[in-house]
Amino acid sequence: NHMIRKIVISTGVVTTLAGSTDNGSTNGTGTAASFYGPTGVTSDGTNLYVTEDLNHMIRKIVISTGVVTTLAGSTTSGAANGTGTAASFNNPVGLTNDGTNLYIVDNNNHMIRKIVISTGVVTTLAGSTTSGSANGTGTAASFNYPVGLTNDGTNLYIGDLANNMIRKIVISTGVVTTVAGSTTSGSANGTGTAASFNYPADIATDGTSLFVSDMSNHMIRKID
Repeated sequence: NHMIRKIVISTGVVTTLAGSTDNGSTNGTGTAASFYGPTGVTSDGTNLYVTEDLNHMIRKIVISTGVVTTLAGSTTSGAANGTGTAASFNNPVGLTNDGTNLYIVDNNNHMIRKIVISTGVVTTLAGSTTSGSANGTGTAASFNYPVGLTNDGTNLYIGDLANNMIRKIVISTGVVTTVAGSTTSGSANGTGTAASFNYPADIATDGTSLFVSDMSNHMIRKID
């Protein structure tokens, strides 16, 4: 539907905050704005931040007014770092925030990107446009179509979809390690790389455990 919808939890009442069934990339207020394949969303309590898979953009919505602007990216895909619309993404999907920065899963670029919310400056935290499963620091590490991510304030945790792995990035250093799973798909419980997944997609944390949607296994998995 190319919309951002709002649900009042206590009543189940659904309204449209922004966008319409006509896809596009227009900034504006409420239904006058348009999106194309919005995928991930996160909030800092005042604003929503939305990844647009098909527009290759990161959009911002002021929750109280429905005003939509483009924080970073443009309708032209790429992997450039830069500020605002000078930066580029290739099918951005999952995202999370720590109140100061956004962290974006740049799916087709096999990268994790960072955006400073106040300035729109985009950098690459880890990964490169070459897919792989290497642990390492920053662009020396590699991912294979990562999808979901979450953070505990110190680390990012990523559902590395086509690698069947859960990866960890230390935010301050960009060091990437494998928390669980291996490049061999499966559904085994176990510890670390002895466990297996089949297309782990989205991920969340309560600060103690990770919860993973193991898509092709039709399971919700827990990692201590």
